Amino acid sequence: MTPGARLQAAIDILSTIAETRHPADRVVDGWARASRFAGSKDRAAVSELVYSVLRHRAELASALGHETPRLLALGAVALIEGQGPANAMALADGSRHAPAALAPEEATALKTAALPPADAPAHVRLNYPEWLHAEFDRALGTDLEAEMAALMERAPTDLRVNLLKGTREEAQAALVAEKVETEPCPLSPWGLRLKARANISGLKAFRDGLVELQDEGSQLACLITGAVPGEQVVDLCAGGGGKSLALAALMDNRGQIHACDTDRRRLARLMPRAQRAGTRNIQTRFIKPHILPGGPDIDFEGLEGRADCVLVDAPCSGTGAWRRNPDARWRLTPELLDSYRVTQAEVLARGARLVRPGGRLVYVTCSMLPSENEDRIVAFLAQHDEFDAVQWQSRWPENAPPPAAPPGAALRLSPARSGTDGFFVAIMQRKT
Repeated sequence: MTPGARLQAAIDILSTIAETRHPADRVVDGWARASRFAGSKDRAAVSELVYSVLRHRAELASALGHETPRLLALGAVALIEGQGPANAMALADGSRHAPAALAPEEATALKTAALPPADAPAHVRLNYPEWLHAEFDRALGTDLEAEMAALMERAPTDLRVNLLKGTREEAQAALVAEKVETEPCPLSPWGLRLKARANISGLKAFRDGLVELQDEGSQLACLITGAVPGEQVVDLCAGGGGKSLALAALMDNRGQIHACDTDRRRLARLMPRAQRAGTRNIQTRFIKPHILPGGPDIDFEGLEGRADCVLVDAPCSGTGAWRRNPDARWRLTPELLDSYRVTQAEVLARGARLVRPGGRLVYVTCSMLPSENEDRIVAFLAQHDEFDAVQWQSRWPENAPPPAAPPGAALRLSPARSGTDGFFVAIMQRKT
């Protein structure tokens, strides 16, 4: 593909994302499958430009005075990639597969474009919706600039070593044999971080179940549950089962994990992964989204009041994972955020019914917003006096270095402070 053709492909993808509001990775993957003429370097270049626009959309829109996919892509070439307006405009020459020549107003916008100055509003310079500023300011305070800047960076690729299949050292050696270099993650005792990009799903170590893709922050959320062999554990919002698999290894395949979800298709992906991982203590359970207030929860017949640990990996805004999904910041709306808060309260209340006396309820989000995190726990404890908040440090393994985290009973992880995706983990224990 010519540079102009790559630019046009990026514009087409950005237009589809804007029109359909589908996740960017799905649209990019769809384009790659349909464009067999594009080589690996072409796909990488197109993808890089698309994600550059999504990461810097607010800056580019402010610089250009426009938000059309076409001008945003040209602006990214000129300002983010540093090629300058003239080189960007030269790519839009109307030749075959390249963008059409710029209209006079487009050319003027590109020629006069400049990225926002240091005194521009934070939400413009750091590329997040203005309506979320108050929440981020409340959550991050003086760390807002550093954390929001970190959320604009590309996330590292972390692997979790499956201790049912081998040690971290053995996994690292197996990956080296496949020409994949890694280093131990700073915090997770199971984590390996890639030094360069690699096709993980194509590796023998992955196909054999020795490693799984999982951000270090997500690994730490599993570690802090304190799950031990022989326990009854409920993963209430299991999805594809990444945390269930980590818990199974933590429990050494002993005890029982009930992986539950309201989405049959996502849940169906778990058992093939469990088989690959050599996991034998997971069973899946499809559950309905809602129960009748005050009535029995028939989806959990026989489990109420019996679980040692209930993990509520709640649906959320995903603001802590914006490094991986930069388009998600532009798809989030106040209405969608409100719906997540309602669901979070519902799943917390539902999970509480399953915890035995002395057992624990662990609430996890990949959000950095207090309204999805601290506010939810305050509201839950106000309505459930049978639970007490537990300091996260008291559940942290002695042999693992603790992450840097703000003060408070709950653990808050973030890209700038801990080098992970943004996570919130609160532990609550049922009184005996």
